[in-house]
Amino acid sequence: MGWLKRLFGMEKPQNAQVNPTPQSVAQAPNTNIASTATQSIPPERLGLSGEYDQSGLAKRVALAFDQDPQLDDINTLWVAQTGSTVVLKGKVPSQDILNKMVSVARSVHGATDVDTNQATIG
Repeated sequence: MGWLKRLFGMEKPQNAQVNPTPQSVAQAPNTNIASTATQSIPPERLGLSGEYDQSGLAKRVALAFDQDPQLDDINTLWVAQTGSTVVLKGKVPSQDILNKMVSVARSVHGATDVDTNQATIG
């Protein structure tokens, strides 16, 4: 079972990307900002297909883990996010694997930090 399926209960969407192009978000009709018709999505809220997603960064990190052959699904580790910080929590088999996961997570657009305080080696 892959990361996306285990963590978010979803199969990889056909057009899913780790670093998608943001879609435009239409403004509500009665806003005072008349000069722009669209609003940009914060990088940490960008979903797998460029849409707004509250857990977008965590899902894109999970997708990046799925795409890396060295990172088999480690079913004792979870990926979450706090704003633009990726949070890895649980247990990983080795420090080398954890280092690789941090490197992959940092490479995802929108990730400003990776918190491993809740991850243990063992």
